[in-house]
Amino acid sequence: MMLFDTFKELDRISSAFFSGLPESALSSAPVNVYRDEDHYVVEADLPGFDPSSIDVSAEAGLLTIRAERDASREDRGEQWLVRERSSAHVVRQIALSDEVDLDAIAADYRDGVLNVTLPVRADALPRKVAVAFGSSGSTPQALGSGSAEQEGVDPKAQPAHSVAS
Repeated sequence: MMLFDTFKELDRISSAFFSGLPESALSSAPVNVYRDEDHYVVEADLPGFDPSSIDVSAEAGLLTIRAERDASREDRGEQWLVRERSSAHVVRQIALSDEVDLDAIAADYRDGVLNVTLPVRADALPRKVAVAFGSSGSTPQALGSGSAEQEGVDPKAQPAHSVAS
């Protein structure tokens, strides 16, 4: 006796119905976004796209990536066995921080991956601040300018918050 699987049958019917319809006219590319010291990097997967069809633009607060892939081709009378590749139009927008230097953005497309480098403005980078110290009547010295013994600090002492064991 054969059991009727409602969900399997529903899946089969919906697949048959939707298989002839084209993919969504507008899709999104998966991205990775990370910061590496003085710049941000956006990696977008755009496999099969012609580099000349990729457009990257930036304005205050917004990075936009657009790409088009045209998989249509002239029908030469062949009998298709499988035709899964389709045309695609991709748009991806990413919010940008005010610290990004819009004039220095660079993009590179290689092996189906678009890499966009977003440098941080020099005036937005963190700065090292020297801590001055001194005793009464003497001129303050920058921290680290003398030896530990001269400064009256135990050279074997651990800082209050240390990851060292």
